[in-house]
Amino acid sequence: MQIPAGKKIYFLSDFHLGAPDYESSLTREKRVVQFLDEIKKDAAVIFILGDLFDFWFEYKKVVPKGFVRILGKLAELTDNGIIIYFFVGNHDMWMNGYFEKELNITVYEDAQEFEFNGKKFLIGHGDGLGPGDHRYKFMKKVFRNQFSQKLFGMLHPSTGIRIADFFSRKSRSAAGKKDEQFLGEEKEWLIVFAKQTLKKQHIDFFVFGHRHLPIVHPLKEDSLYINLGDWIKYNSYAIFDNGTLMLKYYES
Repeated sequence: MQIPAGKKIYFLSDFHLGAPDYESSLTREKRVVQFLDEIKKDAAVIFILGDLFDFWFEYKKVVPKGFVRILGKLAELTDNGIIIYFFVGNHDMWMNGYFEKELNITVYEDAQEFEFNGKKFLIGHGDGLGPGDHRYKFMKKVFRNQFSQKLFGMLHPSTGIRIADFFSRKSRSAAGKKDEQFLGEEKEWLIVFAKQTLKKQHIDFFVFGHRHLPIVHPLKEDSLYINLGDWIKYNSYAIFDNGTLMLKYYES
């Protein structure tokens, strides 16, 4: 895709709307909506790389209560011709057509390659990539299994969402301080993944979420890894403009 002159690509991730409580989530949601409203004048494409919600499950006739501001804003943007791509995260992987049908948003479950203005991107949420963490990778396969989703869908939404909220909080608690510090090039699994990928093919920009820590890390002279951070603490995002990818911070 060739991005027209004066237009930009924006990358955001990890809003975790719904956590840790209604009031702080609503404040965060309004901040994200304000940001989206400000960038609509020059955005050609917007990537949202997962964990938009702290939990999301699409029952056949029901979606989780709330989040009308962000959903309405996303619909407004796509109605006005802005392309939005969404990558499911580990907190909102149970998508089943609602975003595609109601919001005209393309949804991806796995990392994807894109090319914009001659630059190659590898983009995804980031969970389950790289070495190690075999327990999580196994659980991810279980949760993504259609039979598992069907079983969960048989629960009444009040019960299912209460259970899911518990495990979402537990997941964030388990991450703890690991999300607050750079672990070093050899221990940052997404950097290891990116370096392994470069042995097979050239990628100009690796862009991931999940990690919650804003990171800009040169891999080679002509290859860059960026982690988008989150909107709980950092309000961080990336912007691709005139062939350059930059990490920035939003100040409302």
